[in-house]
Amino acid sequence: MKRIAGSFPGGARLTRIAIVLLACCLAIFLERQRPELVNRFDESLRDAYLRLTADPTPETRITVIDIDEESIAKIGPWPWSRERIADLVEILFASYQARTVGLDIVFPEYADSAGDARLAALATNAPLTLAQILDYTPRSPSLMFGTLLGGQAISATAFPVTAHGYIANHRGLEAARCVGNIGYAPDSDGILRRIPVLTRFQQMDYPDFASALVACGQAQGVALDIPMRRNHQGLWRIPYRSALSAFSVIPASAILRETAPKELISGRYILIGSSALGQGDRVSTPLAPLSAGVMVHAASVSALLDLAEGIPIATSTGSYMPVLWLFASTLIAMFFLARLSVWGSLLLVLCLLASWLLIAVWGIRGQAEWSVSSPLLVFSLFLLAAVHHEWRESRRRALRLIDTFSHYVAQPVLDEILRSGLTYSLKPTLREVTVLIADMEGYTRTTSSLSLEAAAQLTKGFLDCLTRPVLAHAGTLDKYSGDGLVAFWGAPLPCPEQADRAVSAALDILSEVDDFNRERSKQGFLPVRVRIGIESGKALVGDLGTPFRSTYTAVGDCINFASRLEATARDLPTQLVIGSAANAKLKNHLTYSLGIIALRGTETCIEVFSVR
Repeated sequence: MKRIAGSFPGGARLTRIAIVLLACCLAIFLERQRPELVNRFDESLRDAYLRLTADPTPETRITVIDIDEESIAKIGPWPWSRERIADLVEILFASYQARTVGLDIVFPEYADSAGDARLAALATNAPLTLAQILDYTPRSPSLMFGTLLGGQAISATAFPVTAHGYIANHRGLEAARCVGNIGYAPDSDGILRRIPVLTRFQQMDYPDFASALVACGQAQGVALDIPMRRNHQGLWRIPYRSALSAFSVIPASAILRETAPKELISGRYILIGSSALGQGDRVSTPLAPLSAGVMVHAASVSALLDLAEGIPIATSTGSYMPVLWLFASTLIAMFFLARLSVWGSLLLVLCLLASWLLIAVWGIRGQAEWSVSSPLLVFSLFLLAAVHHEWRESRRRALRLIDTFSHYVAQPVLDEILRSGLTYSLKPTLREVTVLIADMEGYTRTTSSLSLEAAAQLTKGFLDCLTRPVLAHAGTLDKYSGDGLVAFWGAPLPCPEQADRAVSAALDILSEVDDFNRERSKQGFLPVRVRIGIESGKALVGDLGTPFRSTYTAVGDCINFASRLEATARDLPTQLVIGSAANAKLKNHLTYSLGIIALRGTETCIEVFSVR
């Protein structure tokens, strides 16, 4: 009845393996297909992490010049003249010694000629980066305004994003030395998380605005070595390491009037953009639901400078991590869930989930593109399947145990055990029991003249006569001993009337054997005689044995005494011999003394009794 520790049926083991493999297949499917619901949940987790960990430490390498509502109110309505834009740029270079300036403004048409000429001269000779917009939406006809600049030869190792049109600067600015793309395509939820590093249009590749600005700020002929930062789709997930408050933002009016602190501009990368509502340059980012587009470029430039300075921003794009973790965790869970207690299993699950949260945080910090939430979803489904499977296995083992136990105890006893919630376990305990041992007298002599089949029928029929009364009187069947049996009362359930029940069962056994003999006589066979010994006492009762084989049994002196009383019956004029301890417990049966006898094989003398 005792399951060997660590062993499982082959079918259950295969089912566990199948559940693990199905979980891994589902993880691979979700990682490749990326359902919209899973993807949005992933991104919301990443956004929450970025908001929690955004560094408020001031960013001292970048300053944003904001054409804000205040500047428009002081300087004049937008659009400003090109002369005024040129003044703004010249003041930043001449008066404030800016390292480089990026204009997050596109000039697709000519305006005032003097201002256009000054801007053209600045774009040709100064480290000024102009902006152009590449369009990623298929249109008919395609957008094509201005002169597209800054194209590079196609690289075999590039992963460009294909554009379908553009809005660029007018031809008068075609000599500009630095030009970058400010076009973007937000995610399906409208949040800007990624920008294209290279954009391909008509067999030329165009860099993003942040890359062009950082490159423009280097000395002539010096190439900036920035590690590859795009994924297989050609997009770069902007790290958004610094909080928006970390960037120095100065109104454009303060620059034009030269009242801005010089230390906030000198030697820095300068970005000119607008937060004015009338400009329409507002985007949603992980850090804020509505932010000026120039702040996205500021975050990108900050991250590029970190990379250039050797501050690591990993760009892990492999999708193996969720599947690897899920495979390992499901294997561990499936192996231990069936072996641990409920609290142990809960602790194991919490540890596995905590390990994934650590991996997820590492992945988010490392710009990993694999799903953060799909492993949790699959693991939850796996737990449901695994718990259901283990429940079925536990129920199957319980039913098998109950079925096995039903061969040892009467159905009413078994029902009572089940009603009590298995309070009466199979753990060995010392109990007061009454033991009945019954055996056929002269079994070897009787069967020696019978065929094998007849001997088997005799044995089976005789044991039936012994067993039915035991179970009918709620006894526990210990074991068969060839042509006899051992039974007891008082375990697994307490039984105050245990001695009376044992004697009642013995009397019914005698009646059953008489009926059995009458049937045998009709078939021409000789009658058989049964001997019964009954005694009460303390015994160790429970599931006893070894890991290789065990059984529910009783061990104690009362079992030995009952066996000797059964053997003594051959020399007494009765088939039922009751020990003194059992006789003292009887309330419903009248007995008479058979005298004091010495138990065979011992020096013990006891008074024995029988029933009239």
